[in-house]
Parts: sequence; structure tokens; C-alpha cells
Amino acid sequence: MLFLVVGLSWSKWMPYWDKAWTLSQTSVWDGSPLFEAAGETFSLSGAWDFTLVYFTAVWKALLVALVVAAAIDALVPRDWLRRVMNRRSHTSQSLVGAAMSLPSMMCTCCAAPVTAGLRGSGVRRSAALAYWVGNPLLNPAVLIFLALILPWQFVLTRLVVGLLIVVGASALIGRWIKGRAEVVPEQSLEPTRFSALPVRYLRSLSKFTLILVPEHLALVFIVGLISPWLSGVYGLEAQVGGFAVLIAALVGSLLVIPTGGEIPIILALSAVGVGAGVTGALLIVLPALSIPSMVMVGKSLGWRTTTAMGTAVALGGVLSGAVLVLGS
Repeated sequence: MLFLVVGLSWSKWMPYWDKAWTLSQTSVWDGSPLFEAAGETFSLSGAWDFTLVYFTAVWKALLVALVVAAAIDALVPRDWLRRVMNRRSHTSQSLVGAAMSLPSMMCTCCAAPVTAGLRGSGVRRSAALAYWVGNPLLNPAVLIFLALILPWQFVLTRLVVGLLIVVGASALIGRWIKGRAEVVPEQSLEPTRFSALPVRYLRSLSKFTLILVPEHLALVFIVGLISPWLSGVYGLEAQVGGFAVLIAALVGSLLVIPTGGEIPIILALSAVGVGAGVTGALLIVLPALSIPSMVMVGKSLGWRTTTAMGTAVALGGVLSGAVLVLGS
């Protein structure tokens, strides 16, 4: 608990309070879309610049995520964690996971190590899924930022569609997909000596860091390398009509952004005339998932589960775009 409170205060709560206060005074988002760092053409230097800008934005949250994930894996009693999160119904599990995601307010990639730690401790699939996607989609700070910057329809759509994905899709996926990944590991009957806990924690922290950080770095670099091809949605509606919403939902699910990174992208697209369908889809899919986050949780959640959630998020993006088009 100490790791969580101190880490989140430093990386999330205090910075977001300052950001919300500034937005309430200015109503102007300070910052440009992340994908501008990658440039407009394929280049290694653009991919490296993209990677540097991304990790400059998320390094604090990523550090806290690794510390918390290791604490869950090494220090938190697994039987206690299971009692809290492994409720009888899949819906109850999803609700608990969603509730636990609210204070951590991480982006999807930073939530991935914690999700892996939860699964490794025996937390069931629906609860872990809800925690993973609940962090970016139900982030209270981002909802406040949206309310201060964008029309109210965006805030309401994000909240409603976010709940459908976080609670509804997580429960359905947990109910439908069964297999080896849902097996709960046995709790060791031998009590762990207090003197052994520091070594156990450092071993767990090293494991998460050595596996997930290089993987994360490489995948973000690859996304930065190909993002000039993926992020060009200007004029897409004029070329393919309503299919632009579907394309935006599919492509946006692959791209990586820091917490709140969807806001400057939506503002920039709206300023050049991109419609509510595309921006509405990106409102959901950009924060919810990315290639790096899906790869980082794929082994712990199971690849079928991860793919199912990716599909649910893309469909949620299409729904969000349709709702905002009808409401505009």
C-alpha cells in the first residue's frame, strides 16, 4: 500500500491536480500530438525521437508500475488478493477490477506490468482485464481534462462506452474464454520469513524489469517507425466515407500514447475538419490498447483473451464514433 500511495502521488495524483487546475484557468491543452515527433515519413531518427518523447512522458508511471507489480508478485499475500478480486460472478470480478483501476490512472502500457502481476498472483481473467483497460478508459483525471477541453458529448460517450468495455466486455470475455490461462496457481503452504522478503522483492522487480522494459522499448520504437503510415487520417472520410470510422478504430487500437495523449490528437484532427466519427472512435481506441501493451499482457492473460479484448475495444470505438455522429 505504501508503494502504491507514494508512487501514485508522485507520478499521477499531484501532476494531474496541477494539470486540471491549469486547464480550468486556460481551457487550452499544452502540448502537441505525440505522433508529430515521428515525422511525416519513415525514418529511424523519427522513430527514435518518438520513443524519447513517449518515455519522457511515461517514465514515472512506468517506474511505479514496475514497483507495484513486483510488490504484488512478491509481497502481497496471494490468498488475500484472490479473496478481494476473485468474486463469484464474472460481472462482480469486472466491477472490482474497474474500481481498483480508478486510483492508479495509468496508461495502457503502464497498467500492463501490474496486470501481469495480478494474473501471476491468481487473479481471474475478468478482474485483470477490467483493471487493465479500466486504467486508461475510466481515468478520472482524463475525464476531467476532457470536460474542460472538449464538448460534453465526448465526456459522456467516453464514460458510457468505457464502462461497456471495462465491465461488460471483461465479464463476457471471462465467461466465454476458458483454458489453461485461467488456472489459479497454488499458494505455497510454507510461510515466507520476513528477512527473505527484500530478496524476494528484488528478484521479482528484476524479472519484470528485464523482461518488460526492453520489450516495451523495442515495441514503442517499432510503432514510432511505422506511425507515419498509420496515423494519417486527414481526408480519410472523403476517400472511404463511413469506413473511415472502422479504419480509425482498427489502427488506433495499435498505436501507443501516454495518459491523456488522445486529447491533443482529437483537437488537432477536429481543427482540420476531421469528423466526429473518426475522432469519436479515437477517443476510445487510442488510450485503451496498443501493440506494446497487448504484447506485454498476452502471455499472462492468454492470447485469445487479449485478442478478444482488442476486438471489443475496436467495436467500442466504432460505437463511440457512431454515437457522436448521431449526436452532432
